[in-house]
Amino acid sequence: MAIRNFISTVWSENLYQALDKQYIAVSNCNREYEGEIREKGSTVRICGLGDVTVSDYIKNIDMSTPETLSDNVRELLIDQAKYFNFQIDDIDRAQSSPRLMEAAMKNAASALADDADRYIYSLCDNAGTKINETAVSADNIIGLLIDARTKLFSNNVSDPHDIVFEVTPEIAGMILKAKVNLNADGGAVLENGCIGSIGGCKIFVSNNVLREETETGYDHKCIARTKRAIAFAEQLSEIDAYRPELRFADAVKGLHLYGAKVVYPSEMVLLNLSIAN
Repeated sequence: MAIRNFISTVWSENLYQALDKQYIAVSNCNREYEGEIREKGSTVRICGLGDVTVSDYIKNIDMSTPETLSDNVRELLIDQAKYFNFQIDDIDRAQSSPRLMEAAMKNAASALADDADRYIYSLCDNAGTKINETAVSADNIIGLLIDARTKLFSNNVSDPHDIVFEVTPEIAGMILKAKVNLNADGGAVLENGCIGSIGGCKIFVSNNVLREETETGYDHKCIARTKRAIAFAEQLSEIDAYRPELRFADAVKGLHLYGAKVVYPSEMVLLNLSIAN
């Protein structure tokens, strides 16, 4: 890619597509919002509606007047601003594949996605329910996941396909050692990070799920949640190509703005799972 061929809107769209392929935590968030992200500190609105009342129908009796649904609006602060800025020397570019810049942009997307996913998982302590297990193993891990699923159902979550589990690689290993049938939809291609499902709920593994070191080992902060529990909004506000003044090189820099918020804590369960060294 030469700088003269750089079209920012095209490369922004390519970067968005690459980000979406890399996301795990973000892909399981509500990403529908109202508002425009201009800079760090912007806010967007997440709109919801109140419950609908169901009444008995009696033949030949007029129905009540239509109820006015109450709306609720939550504001999501765009408080994260991350950038990348890299260059590729002209000599390196001349001696390598012509797609070197495309590969570099994919690496940038991977780094941005990792950063955003880590931020999502940092919100885990805002879960409405917590399950603690000081000695998790392959013998009890499936029961713990089912307990979390039950907690969500008791909080009026009705669709198991809307629930996801997000676990560390170590916990994922225990799930696989438990030798349960992880329904993989008949061998269909799974989403990024998905290892299958239990009770209709997909299981995602990510190295960005939090671990906290303790005196005896690590606490793994795994999550069970619906896809509307956490809202996420983002914007690639800037992406520019340029020639550094003191180098014979092509360079690209970009700015990624985003924010996230737990908007339905009752639809999120934190599983504090301890593994001893």
